[in-house]
Amino acid sequence: MTGSVLGAGLAAAAAVLALGGCASTQDGDVRDVAAAFFDPTATPDARCDLLAPATREALESDESAPCPDVIGELPLDGGTVESVEIWGSNAQVRTTGDAVFLTETPTGWRVVAAACESRGEAPYDCEVEGP
Repeated sequence: MTGSVLGAGLAAAAAVLALGGCASTQDGDVRDVAAAFFDPTATPDARCDLLAPATREALESDESAPCPDVIGELPLDGGTVESVEIWGSNAQVRTTGDAVFLTETPTGWRVVAAACESRGEAPYDCEVEGP
């Protein structure tokens, strides 16, 4: 699977983050979802359950395979959480080995993009992302 560039929405959010995101009492919830997603003992099914529905659908469509078959092959390096930034119903968690973007849904925070690499001023390049 080749990475694609995140859309303008996440690029704008990254720019906002560079200027300083707002602190939130939801930091713990966002951190917990990111940690569970990157947990090396997490099953592929558990990781897939943490994806936003549109992201899961895009992943399965791009690879023509069920999410659990695909997600185990991705470079989800995770590591120690370095920062959590929340702006409205979106968030970014940076770890020592990755970056992940999340959105708040009716069922809680879910991953919308993962296995992301910073490209400086350009939008992140992510292996997993929704439409």
